[in-house]
This record gives sequence, C-alpha cells and structure tokens, in this order.
Amino acid sequence: MTFHVVVGAGPTGTATALLLAESGDDVRVVTRRGTGPKHARIELTAADATSELADLAEGAATLINCAMPPYNRWPEETPALSDGLLHAAERTGAGYVNLSNAYGYGPAGSPLTDDLPLRPTTIKGRVRAQMYRDGLAAHEAGRLRFTEVRPADYLGVGALAMFNWFIGPQVQAGQEVVFPADLDAAHSWTYIGDVAKTLAAVARSQRSWGTAWHTPQTSDMSIREIAARFATIAGRPQPSVREMTALELHTATADPLMAESAEMQYLYQRECVLDWSRTAAELGLEPTPLDDVLRELAAAA
Repeated sequence: MTFHVVVGAGPTGTATALLLAESGDDVRVVTRRGTGPKHARIELTAADATSELADLAEGAATLINCAMPPYNRWPEETPALSDGLLHAAERTGAGYVNLSNAYGYGPAGSPLTDDLPLRPTTIKGRVRAQMYRDGLAAHEAGRLRFTEVRPADYLGVGALAMFNWFIGPQVQAGQEVVFPADLDAAHSWTYIGDVAKTLAAVARSQRSWGTAWHTPQTSDMSIREIAARFATIAGRPQPSVREMTALELHTATADPLMAESAEMQYLYQRECVLDWSRTAAELGLEPTPLDDVLRELAAAA
C-alpha cells in the first residue's frame, strides 16, 4: 500500500490527506499538535517538522508539504522548515512535493506561466522563491526528487484567503464589498479541492519531478464579477463593490495580517491570471466548476 506523509493540516493539507486516504493510500499527517482530519487510513502525529520529519517519513513514497510558519514569521522560520523537509526527503528517498504560490514571480506580466523565471521583489516572494531554488538544486544534484505546486488565490471553506476576508461574509450580510484592488482586473481563483487534486497527481506521476505546476483555476473573474456571482448563488442582493481608499488601506494595516499582506498588493492592482494549460495537458486535471465552489461556500456560511 502506498504511504504518504502530509505536513500541515490546514484546509489544503486536510483536503490532500483525505483525497489520498479515500483513494486507498495510507497517510501520516504531521502537525505540531497532532491535529488533522479523521479517517481510518490517516494517522495523526504531533512533531516538529523542522527536526523530526526524517524518522516519520521512513517508507513514504512522497512527503507533501502544506505547511508554512505564521505569515509574519516567514523570513525567520521558513529556512528551518525547508531544511527539515529537504533532509527528510534526502534521507528517506521520499519524493518531496512543496505547495507554494505565485509570489516568487514578482510583478511579471499576465498570464503567468509555470516556466517563468522567479524574480521576486518582496520579502515573502523571496522566501517562496528560495524554497523552490533549494529544492530544485537538490533535485538536480541527484540528492532527492522535488516538485512544486503553485495555486492562485484560494476559494474554499476555512481558507485564509482574500475572498473569505473581503467578499464572502460581506455579500452574505448584505454589506458593501470594499476590496484593496482593481475591481475589474481578471484574477485567478483556485479551489482548495483542486489544490489537493494537483498535489496528489504530481505525487503519483513519474514525470512531475524537477519542475513547477500550476493548479487548475476555477475562475479568472474580477473581484466585481465574483462578488456578483456569489450573491446570485447565495440568494443575496447584488452587492455594492468599491475599491478601498488609500486611507482605508493604511488604517487596515493596523491589523497584523493586513500589515503583512501590504507588500503583495501588486497582485491585486493589475490582471493576475495563472496559465495552467500544461497541467491540463500532461496531468489531465480540470477545475471544479465555479458555481459548485460558491454553493459550498454559501452553504457553509
């Protein structure tokens, strides 16, 4: 029976572990507190991923990382996590699959293809890029097998995501949607379940190693369009949508999470679309329909 180790039990880690388990594979989910989804084929383990992974990954076909430190601690704490993952993969022979995002590209022109060079201009972009470079260097040196999956903005219940902060609750409550973005620019949205499908697919594919893969995108709707569509699906009035003013944005940065997000605002001030055509062609993946995703979000509210 195939055995996988999934690090992290947030929405993506949970969805990935459940998908693998429901397909008949055995999964060990590693978190600091031993939390995670309940399933007969899932073992929940409390451990420090920076130092204890190698023993836990013995016999695993793949080591799938869905974890990151707190958003405001990325520069200080990510290197130790990355080193722990690399060490575990090298010692055990498990293929290392890293979940990342589009931060590493920097403010490149849209559409973003998965073969673009990484040219980050932000602290968080540099952290993401370094994780990929370290993994790829180890892969090319023959020390391990490495691949990376890159989604866009998350859509999904429980996701720490812009939709769940600025759009969904406001639409459900009949309130104005105020978003720090170009409201009419095309923007890619990724369903959490499709992230899990992509992670599972690359983990099982012999041709996935040594490169990066974009997840299927469930929509490229603008902020204004997706807010309107969600209102229709949820049976709520069509929302008033406006761009956050500079003063409002400055005030919002009093919130620690918003303060940490400020450097990534360029992703929302222009078109930001991920090209996932290679994923469709080579892995045969397609996105979950947007309306299905929005119904799930509406039902969970």
